[in-house]
Amino acid sequence: MTRVAVIGVGSMGRNHARVYRELPDGELVGVCDQNPEAAAAVGTFHGVPAFTDHQELLRRAAPAAVTVAVPIHEHRRVTEDCLRAGCHVLVEKPIAATVADAQALIDVACEAGRLLAVGHIERYNPAMIELKRRLDAGQLGRVFQMHARRLGPFPARVRDVGVVVALATPDLDIMRWLCGQEAVRVYAETRREIHTDNEDLMTGLVHFADGSQGVLEINWLTPTKVRELTVTGERGMFRADYLTQDLYFYENADCSLEDWAAMNVLRGVSEGTMTRYALQRKEPLRAELEAFLAAAASGGDRIVRGVDGLRSLALALALTRSADRRRVLELPA
Repeated sequence: MTRVAVIGVGSMGRNHARVYRELPDGELVGVCDQNPEAAAAVGTFHGVPAFTDHQELLRRAAPAAVTVAVPIHEHRRVTEDCLRAGCHVLVEKPIAATVADAQALIDVACEAGRLLAVGHIERYNPAMIELKRRLDAGQLGRVFQMHARRLGPFPARVRDVGVVVALATPDLDIMRWLCGQEAVRVYAETRREIHTDNEDLMTGLVHFADGSQGVLEINWLTPTKVRELTVTGERGMFRADYLTQDLYFYENADCSLEDWAAMNVLRGVSEGTMTRYALQRKEPLRAELEAFLAAAASGGDRIVRGVDGLRSLALALALTRSADRRRVLELPA
């Protein structure tokens, strides 16, 4: 059983603490938050020591693995301290505030011989796992476009970053994961309507090395939460809903699965059969923390590693630069 702790018990950190308490392979040994009332409340609820200083938690609770869910500008400092103390770390997305900070964390984890995982939780969503499996099996044929919509109300607690870094990084990670490609250029436009310092709406375009496109609609201005991804290709379109964990396939009747073997070129597009797949639903956070604890205990490849967190962050920051400069940005190979 792995001794685990949670540093930062805001809305996400509280959920990490809850799931760790439920997992048979983890023992929650402490929580920490700079807000003493928040730390005490979560510690009392779970019957574990509460701290306001993460260094004191590391010394006294001696965890082997830690979730870091502090504000983004604190990610590097707190995560570095945990790695140097000998802990495996899962840091919430995005990995850090800057690419330089992200690379520094990767280097420290390597030097310390510790695991650095990034909380890109959408990879553990059953709908995404099934979509990845079907794309890898070639069910869609050549992928033309991935279109992500991540919309919702403005979270008043978020002040240190804009919507691109906060909300676009999960979809950028998913797009890279699904197509297995890196981006070669980006373009974006943003607006600031409610956020005091940063953008709260972004429309972005990402071109990947294989020619597929990623389209992103991201905002904090929609009064209902939308989390949706569509993937369009030669044989039709997949539509995945992150919230309901539903996956649909809309078949292109001119390229049906039965006729595909005889085709060598796309001849047309027409409406075909719609299929809703029956999936076993599971809380993605539980799946993520199970994978993290398994990797911390004995290794494993089901975690999202630091380098993936860095690349998604770099893409998000490139989109913000494109919007600021009002031009297409070519990305280094």
